[in-house]
Amino acid sequence: MKKLVFIFIALSGLAACASRKSEPIQQKMLVLDESEKNGQHHFMHHCQKCHPNAEAGLGPAILAPPTFLKKYQVRHGLGVMPRFSKNKISDEDLDDMMAYLKALKKF
Repeated sequence: MKKLVFIFIALSGLAACASRKSEPIQQKMLVLDESEKNGQHHFMHHCQKCHPNAEAGLGPAILAPPTFLKKYQVRHGLGVMPRFSKNKISDEDLDDMMAYLKALKKF
């Protein structure tokens, strides 16, 4: 009886492990270096809510404006966008966020 239970469990396990075939991934994969990963982290924490994937959401799309304008906007705010001081987002983290946005542009 124990042998039958073991065989049933073993066959059930093999059936559950059947290979699944799917379409190959066609989309490019976004590969980030360390500064871009740091920028992604800070973007997700501070910006993603209003600019999902840097596209328009509650705020406008932010891939098109030049870097200096995006940095100015982050530091000074405008309209409903809050300003982010150096205490909230350091200069290095802001540069990394800009590097992340440049990487998204290529993607």
